[in-house]
Amino acid sequence: MIAGLRYLWPLLVAILLMSIGNSLQGSLIGVQAALANFSTTTTGIIASGFSLGLFLSALITPNAVRAVGHIRVFAGYASVLSTAVLLIPLFVNPVWWFAMRLIIGMCAAGLAIVIETWLNEGSSNKDRGKVLSLYMLLFYSGAGIGSLALVIDDPSGFTRFIVVSAVMSLSLVPIVLTKVSAPVLGAPRYISISEIFAASPLAVVAAIANGLAQSAFFNLGAVFGVMNGMPLTYVSWMMAVAPFAVIVSQLPVGWLSDRYDRRLMIAALSVLSAGLAAMVMIVPTSEAFMLIGLVALFGGVSMPLYSLAIAHANDQLNKDQMLAAGSKLVLLYGLGSIAGPSIAGGFMQQFGANGFMLYMVSIFGLLAAYAFYRMTMSGVLSPEETGDLVPFPPMATAVTAVAVAEEMDETAADPVSPDDGDK
Repeated sequence: MIAGLRYLWPLLVAILLMSIGNSLQGSLIGVQAALANFSTTTTGIIASGFSLGLFLSALITPNAVRAVGHIRVFAGYASVLSTAVLLIPLFVNPVWWFAMRLIIGMCAAGLAIVIETWLNEGSSNKDRGKVLSLYMLLFYSGAGIGSLALVIDDPSGFTRFIVVSAVMSLSLVPIVLTKVSAPVLGAPRYISISEIFAASPLAVVAAIANGLAQSAFFNLGAVFGVMNGMPLTYVSWMMAVAPFAVIVSQLPVGWLSDRYDRRLMIAALSVLSAGLAAMVMIVPTSEAFMLIGLVALFGGVSMPLYSLAIAHANDQLNKDQMLAAGSKLVLLYGLGSIAGPSIAGGFMQQFGANGFMLYMVSIFGLLAAYAFYRMTMSGVLSPEETGDLVPFPPMATAVTAVAVAEEMDETAADPVSPDDGDK
């Protein structure tokens, strides 16, 4: 593992820097939109532009890489992304901001696809699980660090956007230093969403639900803090503690999910997430530290649900299906993430700041109910029939989904038929 890191460290540094930049610009857009007196519905639509860009890039980028090569695609996306970030504050206009966010999302996903392919090719079967765990650690660390950068003094309204552009540009430097051979994107395997749903309905529903919830949290969480009258310093801490909490919670969640019914884990974490969101709603706005602590707990129990959804799907499928299904689940998550900020913004428009957590209660409450329902429909797989839970960050692309499937296949026993699993 240590020897492998000598070659992979530039990619890992690039991932950390990209996560910092993406986290900061996501929260920054929300704060700036609130300062510009945009409605929360409008702010949610603007935020959805980033997720729409991620979704479109997943469809476009692999073909672009095959057509002109990864170097040209990577360089082009990086240049356009840095430029788009700098152009955002030129016009305080929601249509303009939506367009820039869409472009940034497309470019960010394109960069992630290339980096993740490089990372996957540079890691051996023996080390893949450790590399994926390190990827998760760096992603969430970057998300927390990026949120803390909200406190940078910015009287002109341009400074923090310049910081985002600089960080994203710096992420290119480690890439040009890597010694890992150029990535190759293979032809995509095919599996229909209906086949995945037939094998594991809960995984499909959970992937969409997590897209709805996580995109809303990362894009509108800062708006929630501003609407509650929290100082920007407290808002930055609130947005930072949630991803840091995931780093702590992922290990015990993984340990439990590898020993107990994953459907029970999804149900239990969903109930806890809904309960914590409800508690945030009743905490007085004057109790900022209590609110920040509850948000940290909320992040720690809600964000691992995406990894559980991917793992639960892989438990029900054979290897060939696993490799294809992971890519489809990423797209389903993407569809949820497109709708999430817009719907959450509508909740906040209707119910005020508490509409944000009311939205979370609704999403996780419905997911918990469906998970309990699925538990009544079929038996439980034994721990020997399932693979180990592999962390899966929300910004990960189909490339990492395939790597996760391969890693779970290495740790699992003989694959089970969909007829024997969660029908």
